[in-house]
Amino acid sequence: MAIQKKTVWITGASSGIGMEFAKAYAKKGYRLILTARRKDRLDAMAQTLDTDCRVEVADLSDEEECYRVCNLLMDEKIDIFINNAGFGTCGNFAKTDLSKEVNMIRVNVTAMHILCKQMLIDMKKRGRGTILNVASSAGLLPGGPYMAAYYATKSYVVSLTKGIAEELRMENSDVYVCALCPGPVDTEFNANADVEFALRGISPTQCVEEALRGMKRRQTVIVPGIFVRLGSGFSRIIPDRIMLPLIAGRQKKKTGA
Repeated sequence: MAIQKKTVWITGASSGIGMEFAKAYAKKGYRLILTARRKDRLDAMAQTLDTDCRVEVADLSDEEECYRVCNLLMDEKIDIFINNAGFGTCGNFAKTDLSKEVNMIRVNVTAMHILCKQMLIDMKKRGRGTILNVASSAGLLPGGPYMAAYYATKSYVVSLTKGIAEELRMENSDVYVCALCPGPVDTEFNANADVEFALRGISPTQCVEEALRGMKRRQTVIVPGIFVRLGSGFSRIIPDRIMLPLIAGRQKKKTGA
């Protein structure tokens, strides 16, 4: 009897961190379910991966699409869910595009929440499974002037994940939920966020490698990169009145101002 492959579902799979997770799990022999808005990219990527791939296109900024794709996957036994879809926006809050920010909130918060909850319910029924919610080191900071809305969305991801993880711990559940909180990663993020200038980040490959190590250790919050981990640690002891201007200075540079 053939051994059934474990299945990983990855959202935001067509580029960046999501694509790197797909490559990493393909090498491990996992079966993949790939979700993003761009079918051409997903199809092209699936052809390069040496494993079984199922492509499900969805625009996760649409709440109905979130429920639709979950219903499509109802019969799947998903072992690992990489809840990765998301994007950012940069600029003075009074001047940034409101429609883009609302769309960002729909993807970074509403879609993340719906998909996490639906997968959690399914995994708890089966008594096992892993959910990784992709947040950001921004979600560990007190706020983000010049990226205020983005930082707020990622704080939501971190807070939600920590709360769920504690509930599971108290239930002695074998379901594992964690948040990945990288600093800058060299992906398409900055271009999509209207960033004019950005410091070089770690590679998506390094980000995913460190994520997988953290998952193996069952960490609740995984922060790739030693300098980002140190910075996140210092932020907890530095008063907001000092920390916020420091963050503002760094983020304002991204606007080209």
